[in-house]
Amino acid sequence: MLESYRRVFAIRGSAAFSATGILARLPMAMMTLGIVILVSTLTDSYTKAGQVSAAYVIGNALVAIPHGRLADRFGQTVVLYVDAVAFALTTGLLVHSVTAGWSDPLPHLFAVLAGASMPQVGSMVRARWAHLVTDEQQRHTAFAVEAVGDEVVFVTGPSLVTFLSTLYAPQTGLLVALGVGTVGTLLLAAQPRTAPPAHPTHAEHGPDPLGWGRVVPIAIAALALGALFGALEVSTVAVAEDAGHKAASGILLGVFSFGSMVAGVVAGAMHWKSSDLVRFRAGIGILAIAMLALPALDQLVLLGVVLFFVGLTLAPTLIAVVSLLESSTAKSRLTEAMAVFQTGISAGLAPGAYVAGVVADHTHGAATYWVCVGAGALALAAALACRPASDQLTGP
Repeated sequence: MLESYRRVFAIRGSAAFSATGILARLPMAMMTLGIVILVSTLTDSYTKAGQVSAAYVIGNALVAIPHGRLADRFGQTVVLYVDAVAFALTTGLLVHSVTAGWSDPLPHLFAVLAGASMPQVGSMVRARWAHLVTDEQQRHTAFAVEAVGDEVVFVTGPSLVTFLSTLYAPQTGLLVALGVGTVGTLLLAAQPRTAPPAHPTHAEHGPDPLGWGRVVPIAIAALALGALFGALEVSTVAVAEDAGHKAASGILLGVFSFGSMVAGVVAGAMHWKSSDLVRFRAGIGILAIAMLALPALDQLVLLGVVLFFVGLTLAPTLIAVVSLLESSTAKSRLTEAMAVFQTGISAGLAPGAYVAGVVADHTHGAATYWVCVGAGALALAAALACRPASDQLTGP
């Protein structure tokens, strides 16, 4: 198992940009939960917390694809430097507007701007791997490294933001996310040698096709997965608070991500005989079925056990879908295609968090998990609609 990972990290510069990428995307796992904790603590309303959190992820979703297009066209370095400054400024304004009690819609506006300026680090790091690694199996392992990196982020992020926000002031977690994200993004921007080259568009030829016949179903599945993740965060906070242990929500979400991280490490070293599409569909199917157990669980220890096993399906599924995108996308639009997938997840977080917040305000916490069940069903339908390579439609 370790030999597969040793080979990909033998590539010069790979360990540095991968590790920096983990640091730079730590705010991914801290911002939405940090907003929910901050707003719900200061306003005593999960509905408003869901609204502000949704505003943040909507802003992120609206700009993710243009971010990817700009990175492909002008190179990652300049985009990352601009993002780092903008994210620090807008996130600081978001925190201040909530803690100072500024009237609506100012917190929502700053949340949108903070989301829009969030650097698309995950897409850019995966594009670096695709640029540097030519062997298909090594590329699969490299994408597994990033899937595991995502789970490291989502294991530590929720626990960290919950710990900081509940032990100290409620805004502490978001301020730490601001600092870590800004520093990490600047460090990644300072490694231009491993970044893929810019691909300026030539007017006489136009852009390479993106492959919408495959990208659209994947984007819809990502939208549903985002809704599932957004609802899972808010629902878990609500369940933990109903049980009298609100701080345990970060631990529960960390357990979910830890299960995914373990599965990702194993999956990255395996030589799969099944196709990426088959593994994508199977993973989504198992995840959707597993969601059915959550509305019946309100005992925190049992909930943690179930979330761990549910998490085992996540990383292998995400590895498969990233490989699916990489194998069917022109290099000149790869970051953009990755951003489409990330956009789907970000766009889904908004309605998932909002609907779960409304449900949590009107019923007991465990019932909120029915939002996750519905999202899982939509993700499965989209995965089944995803076309194999021979049927893929292409277009600009």
